[in-house]
This record gives sequence, C-alpha cells and structure tokens, in this order.
Amino acid sequence: MNKSFYLFALKYRGGHKEDKKSRFAESMFQQHDFPKAETSFQALSEYIEELAHPELTASMFDELWEYYIEGNK
Repeated sequence: MNKSFYLFALKYRGGHKEDKKSRFAESMFQQHDFPKAETSFQALSEYIEELAHPELTASMFDELWEYYIEGNK
C-alpha cells in the first residue's frame, strides 16, 4: 500500500456536513489516537469497533476501505 488509510481518508475532510464520508473523515481526524500509520484492515476495524464513536461507523469504514484498496492496486 502506498499510504496509510488515515492519509487516504483525509481527502474527504471538509465536505458537506450531510456527507457520511466527510463526517467519518472529520471524526477520524479529531481522534488523536487514531492509528495514523496503519494499513491493516484488521487493526483499523478493531480500533473502530472498540471506539464505538457514532460517526466512525463500521459500515462507513468498510465503504472507505474498498475505495482505499481500489486506489492502491
């Protein structure tokens, strides 16, 4: 993988407040302990599930992860 999931997802910050990807990215940015260098689905998924933040949903993570994988092929 070329860059971490965190760096990939940051491109969605600053979008429309109704956009779920934008809200996910903003919430991810606000979590100072988010694993910024991580590229492992399992590690990131566990972090998101344990955090249980209302904007960092597993379903949105899964959707963004698919974009992340597609962009790194």
